[in-house]
Amino acid sequence: MRTILLLVASNIFMTIAWYGHLKNTNVPLWKAIVVSWGIAFFEYCLMVPANRFGYTLSGFSAFQLKIIQEVITLLVFTVFAVLVLKEKMEWRYLASFACVMGAVYFAFKK
Repeated sequence: MRTILLLVASNIFMTIAWYGHLKNTNVPLWKAIVVSWGIAFFEYCLMVPANRFGYTLSGFSAFQLKIIQEVITLLVFTVFAVLVLKEKMEWRYLASFACVMGAVYFAFKK
């Protein structure tokens, strides 16, 4: 559970760092880059321990950690895109997410 919580927190920082500047496109690009790098620092401070704990303590493989991280990224990004960027959720995005969930199934299938 610790791994998942750290991955969620990390992905919140990552999403803000990567996409938050789209809300204010009038800010010069160089400033957006500097601010994004500052935010991304906190992403790394959470992502590295999440992966370490997941790998050494929870027994996840590196492949499984990556698949978990991608699903969390999509969930966090979806909330951000809809609520913050006011983007419309479309059926094709949901179909794409269903394909990713298929990847999760196969990654954890024994």
